[in-house]
Amino acid sequence: MKAFIASIIIVMFGLSARVNSQTDSCSSSLNLQNVNLPFDAASLNCLVVWDAHNYILRYSQTSSNLWTFVLSAPAANSYIAIGFSRNGRMVGSSAIVGWMSSTGGEIKPYYLGGTSPNLVEPNKGSLQVGTNFSLITSQSNRLYLGFQLETNQPLSRLIYSVGPDGLLPVAPNYRLSEHSDKVSTYINYITGQSKLSTESPHSRLRKSHGVLNMLGWGILMIIGVIVARYFKPYDPLWFYLHTCIQSFGFIFGIIGVFCGFVLNNKLNADVSTHKSLGIFILVLGCLQVMALLIRPEKESKVRKYWNWYHQGVGRILIIFAVANVFYGIHLGEKGKGWSAGYGVVIAILFVTALIFELRLWLRK
Repeated sequence: MKAFIASIIIVMFGLSARVNSQTDSCSSSLNLQNVNLPFDAASLNCLVVWDAHNYILRYSQTSSNLWTFVLSAPAANSYIAIGFSRNGRMVGSSAIVGWMSSTGGEIKPYYLGGTSPNLVEPNKGSLQVGTNFSLITSQSNRLYLGFQLETNQPLSRLIYSVGPDGLLPVAPNYRLSEHSDKVSTYINYITGQSKLSTESPHSRLRKSHGVLNMLGWGILMIIGVIVARYFKPYDPLWFYLHTCIQSFGFIFGIIGVFCGFVLNNKLNADVSTHKSLGIFILVLGCLQVMALLIRPEKESKVRKYWNWYHQGVGRILIIFAVANVFYGIHLGEKGKGWSAGYGVVIAILFVTALIFELRLWLRK
């Protein structure tokens, strides 16, 4: 009987702790103990911006060029972050991150220059943070992150994230561990409405860029090489097939690269490595087309050197193309599904080429 009563008390205590972590709501004004706010808390607009993690955002335009934000979340042992983005994506945005450690609270601006931790730089970014108000405190198992931005109008696309439990940034680098979850939203500061961004900005252009380059450089080019190497007994059919397949691959690739340039101008994202690889692949593709125009006759003494050049450039193009497709999927944050799907296609083409190569060796 005593054990049963003790179990009930433990369960009730756990439920009470859970409820306390959810006590903040938009039905009540902001009430922080032992915190003097340099503004009227009742003037703050309040929104539940992320239901999954009970993120609550309060904000107001304190003056003509000063905006106040207070974000609260039940994340007492991890960092919480709010990012301001031009396009709804994490890369290229600037964020305010706060956490509570054993030595006290920390709040820092970050520039999210890429998806790897070394590209997420502390004390950088485009946000002009006000100096009159900065808040990071933990009350009732919730973190309260407060700050002010000196701007006439904050960006409307906001990104929220929560860090992994127990992995907090530490001095001197203050490097952020990868978030355990994030969400991209859009807020209307005038009406006080917030909604999740269900579709990425310029999603059609992004998909066109990715699919065309994947199909052109990363699939058709490989099929064309397989035809050229293993179907030569079917002369001249192999040559026409090879030329046709590679031509379509080149055309799709050019359109895909063009879409990439347009997309980069619209998003203004830091994808210099991906862009440089794409330009390099395009140059190799152009060299292959030029090589076709000056292809010597079979009886020519320089034909073997032309073959070495044509085959070598083609192999280099394919290697870099496949790598850049996987890298592009990573940058586009498409998850493991796209990578796995493309990986299956590459594996099928590799096994097919391997079977043909074995047959070729057995014939010899």
